[in-house]
Formats: sequence, structure tokens, C-alpha cells
Amino acid sequence: MKKRTAIILLLIGCIQQSVFSIEPVYSFPIPDKTTFADKTISLERYDMRERYDREQIIIAYNHSVSFAIIKRANRYFPIIEPILKENGIPDDFKYLAVIESNLDPRAVSPAQAAGLWQLLPKTAQQFGLEVNDEIDERYHIEKSTIATCKYLKSAYAKFKNWTTVAASYNAGMGRISTEKENQQVEDSFDMLLSSESSRYVFRLLAMKRFLENPKAFGYILERNHFYQTVGTKDTIINSAVEDWTVWAQRKGISYYQLKDFNIWIRGRKLTNKDSKKYTIQIPNKEDITFNPDKIKIHNPTWISY
Repeated sequence: MKKRTAIILLLIGCIQQSVFSIEPVYSFPIPDKTTFADKTISLERYDMRERYDREQIIIAYNHSVSFAIIKRANRYFPIIEPILKENGIPDDFKYLAVIESNLDPRAVSPAQAAGLWQLLPKTAQQFGLEVNDEIDERYHIEKSTIATCKYLKSAYAKFKNWTTVAASYNAGMGRISTEKENQQVEDSFDMLLSSESSRYVFRLLAMKRFLENPKAFGYILERNHFYQTVGTKDTIINSAVEDWTVWAQRKGISYYQLKDFNIWIRGRKLTNKDSKKYTIQIPNKEDITFNPDKIKIHNPTWISY
């Protein structure tokens, strides 16, 4: 009996100790306003405030995903940003790629949308991408970004409002046009849409705030926590490839490395009947081994020290 009592008291002590060692969980300030594409957006209306707050809480406490996003942004924002600028798309649309795919270029949705920008096959082909069993340029970071710019420019020509353009990326231009007419409103913030579409732009706004200053949300990263830049050399081909494994070995890399740096290559071979030119990225051998000196930080606010 005494032994059982002692065990019970020990367990109670352990429980009390674990309870008192729990770290506090914090809420975050909700701003009165925010900006997107150089436009100030008021969050003072009750629903705007609450819809925004929901998304920033989800982002802040989804730790594993949000840490990965910061590290991926360091790799992919330097590629995306110049393309957006060259095509006249506001820089803030880089956050659209974040909420679409968590900046995972291999992402595939249940609806078969793929790549950083989660393009559907027909949409991708409509804006100039090759999509078939051998080549799928939705996974090509530069080309898929250019295709997305074409969509965004087309949507802006229609709506003349960048936040509405962002909403149309999720809901579709046709749906937004229909609801504008049916509900007699101009801005997507005022439309009653599906739950996913209603949340979409607020996810975009909250992600922008998070990535502009992760430290404000308690995210601490050191410089060497990021991934190094791996340089590549371009090889242009305009003929068929009977076996990508053999081709890669001739270039001094593995099939895995070939596919890792050229995700858009989907098949084991390339037929290429039309002698189309493709640019293949070959990783530099000197960059394969981790070297902290080769880590480049795109945004200094992402590191704490």
C-alpha cells in the first residue's frame, strides 16, 4: 500500500512539473491596415479584421510548414522577383506562390494542379507551357512564373484591381465576374464566395506580413540554418534522349540529380520529334557538398543573428 501511494505521489509530481513547464502561447496584434500591390487595405471592418487574424494565427502556429517556407523563399524569391518585375506584375504576387504550394515546386493538388503556382494542365497550355508525359513545364520555375504573369496581366485587364486579380486566381475569372454582377459589388472583399476563395486573399496578406518579419512571430533562424546556393551550368539540347539515366551519367551526375534540378523532366526519355530546344541545368560538382560560406541570405530580416 505504501509503495502504491509513493508511486501515485511521484506521478502527481511529474504531472505538476510538466504542467508548470508548458510554454505560454501568444496571440498576435491585428493591424488596422495593410498593403498589397501598393494599395492600402483597411482592416477596421469587423469581418476584415477577423478574417485576417484567422490566417495569421494559422501561419504562425503551423511551425514545421512555416519554417520550410522561409527557407524555400530564400531559394526561390531571387528567381521569382525579377520575372514579376520584368512582366509588370507587383512584387507582392510572389506571396501567391507561397500560399499556392508552400513554395514546393513538386506540389500536386487533388485536382492535379502542379508546381509552385499550382497551374492546371489546360491553364498551363493556354499560357504557353508544354504539358505531357515527357515534359511538364508547370514544374519549371522560370517558365511557370512567366505563364502565371500572363494570367495575372489578363485578369488585371479585366478587373483593374490587383486584390480582385488575386481572388480570381483561386476562384477563376468567370466566377468573379459572375459574382460581381450578381452581388452588385466591385471588390472581392465584399463578395460572398466559397470558404476557400473567401479566405484566399487574407491568406495572401497574412503570409506577406509573416515573411516580411518572421521574428515578430517568434521564428528564430541562424544563417547556417538556410540552404546553400547550388550553382548550375546550362546545357542546351534539341534532339531526342533515349534514356535520361545514361544522358545524366555522361554529364557526370546521377539521374536523381538531373531530376532534382530539372523537375519538369517527367519521363525516362525524350522523343522531341520537333527538335525543340530545352535548357538542362547541371549542378556544379563543387557545390554538392554543404558549405556554409555558400549560403546567401535574400532577406536579412529572416536571420536573427
